[in-house]
Amino acid sequence: MYGRTVNSSAILEARDLTKSYPTVNGPLVVLHEVSFALRPGSTCAIVGPSGSGKSTLIGLCAGMDLPTTGEVSLDGASLGALDEDGRARIRCEKVGFVFQIFQLIPTLTALENVMVPLELRGQRNAQPQAEVLLGKVGLGDRLTHYPAQLSGGEQQRVALARAFIHSPKILFADEPTGNLDADTGRMIIETLFALNQEAGTALVLVTHDNELAKRAQQIIRLKGGRIVDGN
Repeated sequence: MYGRTVNSSAILEARDLTKSYPTVNGPLVVLHEVSFALRPGSTCAIVGPSGSGKSTLIGLCAGMDLPTTGEVSLDGASLGALDEDGRARIRCEKVGFVFQIFQLIPTLTALENVMVPLELRGQRNAQPQAEVLLGKVGLGDRLTHYPAQLSGGEQQRVALARAFIHSPKILFADEPTGNLDADTGRMIIETLFALNQEAGTALVLVTHDNELAKRAQQIIRLKGGRIVDGN
């Protein structure tokens, strides 16, 4: 039924996504029939209170988990029709991630952390590209520093460079400023949007910040696992 993307112009399409978990008291529904589509190169903010299903939704959209019912298509591929290796390959080739927790490898330098996605793909000449991106995020003089030698804001800038190194078609950012102070957070967001615009990458941003959400072309508001507003 879901072998193809219904909206052929969408880089991402979620159709009737429901996610539930079994409990002793019956199924716990975290998402209920959520549907939306995102065009290539466009930006989308997912907002809502804690527990509304935001992180669950982007996990499903990135193929890190499967819905109980419904379907996700990413760049024309039905994620539900793929096995875990197939979904991992899609993520490796087409998806970038930025998380609230920076998730840098502590034993690698900033440069080495940024190079990881290309090296996992067996791609050569990763170092020059990584150096260019670290320069763009203002860390050209921190190439050989390890995560423990960097501030929180610097670590998140390394994570941004890593997210863009393999030219993803879509980037998921889950509360990317959640562990940063307000001024540093604003700098990270400016860098994120600048890199995104330059690369033409579609962006899905999870945030509690309504002002930040307004910078996106599309806003999806969740409450109790349901879309209560979207534009």
